[in-house]
Amino acid sequence: MGIQDGPTGPAERPLRADARRSIDTLLGAAAEVFATSGVDAPVRQITAKAGVGAGTLYRHFPQRSDLIAAVFRHEVDACADAAPALAAAHEPLEALTLWLRRFAGFIATKRGLSAALHSGDPAYDSLPAYFGQRFLPVLSDLLSRASAAGAIRPDADPDDLLRAVAGLTLPTHDDTDGHTHRMIALLVDGLRYGAPGA
Repeated sequence: MGIQDGPTGPAERPLRADARRSIDTLLGAAAEVFATSGVDAPVRQITAKAGVGAGTLYRHFPQRSDLIAAVFRHEVDACADAAPALAAAHEPLEALTLWLRRFAGFIATKRGLSAALHSGDPAYDSLPAYFGQRFLPVLSDLLSRASAAGAIRPDADPDDLLRAVAGLTLPTHDDTDGHTHRMIALLVDGLRYGAPGA
């Protein structure tokens, strides 16, 4: 994966954990800056937030497109990786609902990347597939668990659900009133219709 790219030569292997932390810090800082200032924000704004020099950023991400793609993958991974933890900590229906909220938050905060991702730059060609590769399996698992528990109908399609939730996070809508969470609750109620345990 692109976010794991970095120095891996024998002389630098003892610093691998430090390098990983440095990259994660850069990606987190870049994600925050992109969310507030857009993907064309000055590099110094990102490096200042990360507490690193420009040389560190350019060593890992020589082109801005490298950084944007890595931020996208990093954020996709964080959202996808939340699903197993939620499944372990909550009942199946609650885990599904909480993850759909997490996914909606991901979509809402990544709107700033959309212009770059749809710019036609070949550097981003693999990202739509990566989105599906990471999200479809975890959502399928959450749906399967909820269905096996009798909490939802068995015919829910994960791709349809991802599209539906993404459609709820309108870029012009201020969600301070909890609109998205209410719409997700309605979607989940729809999944419960016809479930064996409903």
